[in-house]
Amino acid sequence: MKKHDVTALGELLIDFTTDGTLSNQGNKLFEANPGGAPCNVLAMLQKLGRHTAFIGKVGNDSFGKMLKVTLLEAGINTDNLLMDNNVPTTLAFIHTAPDGDRSFSFYRDPGADMMLRPEEINTELIKNSKIFHFGTLSMTDPGVEAATKMAIEAAKEAGAIISFDPNLRPPLWKCLDTAKEKIRYGLSVCDVLKISDEEIAFLTGIEDVDAGIELIRRQYDIPLICATMGKNGSKAYYKNIAVSRETFLDVNTIETTGAGDTFMACVLNAVLENGLDGFDEQKLYTMLTFANAASSIITTRRGALKVMPEKTEVLDFLVKFTEILNESLTISKFKSKF
Repeated sequence: MKKHDVTALGELLIDFTTDGTLSNQGNKLFEANPGGAPCNVLAMLQKLGRHTAFIGKVGNDSFGKMLKVTLLEAGINTDNLLMDNNVPTTLAFIHTAPDGDRSFSFYRDPGADMMLRPEEINTELIKNSKIFHFGTLSMTDPGVEAATKMAIEAAKEAGAIISFDPNLRPPLWKCLDTAKEKIRYGLSVCDVLKISDEEIAFLTGIEDVDAGIELIRRQYDIPLICATMGKNGSKAYYKNIAVSRETFLDVNTIETTGAGDTFMACVLNAVLENGLDGFDEQKLYTMLTFANAASSIITTRRGALKVMPEKTEVLDFLVKFTEILNESLTISKFKSKF
């Protein structure tokens, strides 16, 4: 029996977000929200009753200390969260458009998350995990890239499922061709892939999601691929099955930070329940339904890591939409699937 359901490696940082409020002097006011895609995933998994652990590095500063406390409060194991005495915690400023879409400004040259090294990885933690999750931000610097690849090898040797989300952030790459190279590496080692429509187009040059995924599947043997398409919903590709699910648009949406991470967590939760060999069309549809609903909820909140929805909250949200969407499932039937 493995102790941890999911262990993730990568960036843990501060997301500075604003709601348009101005100070008395007319300056924008930013809120310091704990963030970072891998830990956002773990935070949602904790809400779903899973046991998780994080591997990474923050600065030994006020932000780093706040982040460690935040993970502990969320129930995430921090045994392999390190504090760097010389490099500060990475900061990201999120600029939100009127439709809720985002752009980023990063203060990471360097940031503490880039300083993780192979000799600092607790491989026993990885070997004691069912799923190992990572993204490309831990491959933007040679040192942390070596640590990431070592962790992946340890996970593979231990028989863990490998999960990958490219989480492309162009401002963090000196060369976007290098970003493509690292994404391709992730595709070559993963068993579960979550990729956005924009990332599919970036990698393949193909705008059509189905055609782009077909090209990826021809090149890489990935058992389960999920494509997220923002307001256009999501799709799952598994063996000879392709399932799509509409999104749940919420008039209260304020920003999309953490939506993809919330979705990723729900996918991994379904993998833990069904195993990679246990999916059929109905289970994939149920997975996408729950993941889309949870993602919709998180878009109504600022920040992500500290405000992930409870499982019951997602189910209640689905009750509200059942009649609107004329779904055939009753809530009792839906709850029996989780």
